[in-house]
Amino acid sequence: MDQPAHLIDTHAHLDDPRFADDIAEVIARAETAGIDRVVTIGTDAATSRTNVELASRFPLLRCAVGIQPNHVAEAQPGDWEVILELVNHPTCVAVGETGLDRYWDRAPFPLQEEYFARHLDLSRRTGRPVVIHCREAEADVVRMLRAEFDARGPVAGVMHSFTGDAATAKACLEMGLYISFAGMLTYKNAEDLRKVAATIPLDQLLVETDSPYLAPMPHRGKRNEPAYVVHTAGCLAGVVGVGLDKISEQTTRNARSLFRM
Repeated sequence: MDQPAHLIDTHAHLDDPRFADDIAEVIARAETAGIDRVVTIGTDAATSRTNVELASRFPLLRCAVGIQPNHVAEAQPGDWEVILELVNHPTCVAVGETGLDRYWDRAPFPLQEEYFARHLDLSRRTGRPVVIHCREAEADVVRMLRAEFDARGPVAGVMHSFTGDAATAKACLEMGLYISFAGMLTYKNAEDLRKVAATIPLDQLLVETDSPYLAPMPHRGKRNEPAYVVHTAGCLAGVVGVGLDKISEQTTRNARSLFRM
C-alpha cells in the first residue's frame, strides 16, 4: 500500500507492556508511515499518568486520561482526583476512555454508569472531548448520551472502535459525535460493519488502531501499532468510495478539529 501523506491514529494504548522494549522504534515506524499524531489513551489512573509521561517524551503523541468501564471497580480512593489533575496537562486532548460494557463482567453496571456520567461532566467542564468505549451496551450508551444531549446540547466526542449497527451510529451522529473505525473493519467477516461505515458522513469519520489490539489485515494476529492505521484507512476509503488521499485528508482534519490539535 502506498503510504498516505498524513493520518492520525486517534486511539492507541502505548502504555501497554508489549511496547515497553521498543516504544521508540514503534514511534519511528509511525512517523515513517506518515502518521502525523497518535492519541494514546488511559484506562485507569496509573495508565493515564504513564500516557501523559509518554506524550511529554515523544512529540508525535497526545493523550487522553480516564478510567475505562472495565476498571472502575478497581479504582482506589484518590484515583479520580488523579484524573482531575492530569486532564489539565498540556499534552492531554481528551477525557477517557469511558463508556459502558456488558460483555465483560468486571464492574457493576450502575458503577459503570456513575463513572460514565463523571467523564461526560468532566468533558463539559474542561472543553475536552470524550472518548467512548461501548461493548454490547449500545442501547445504554445511547440512553445516557441522549440524556446528556437533551440537558446540555451536542456531545463533543468519539465512539471509538465502533462495532454497532446503523441505528446506533445515526443516533450518535445526530448528537454530534464522531465515529471511529479500527482494524476490525478490514476483517473478512466484517461485511456488516463495512456497510455501516459506508453510511457515515465524511466529516464525522475517524480512524484508529486501538494498539496493541485488533491489528488490521494483513497483520491480523500480530501486535498492532500506530503505523498500521494506514491499512484501516485504505479499507475505509474503498468502503466509502473515495481515494486514500481524501480519507487521509478528511480524517486528519476531523481529528484535529475534535481534539483541537
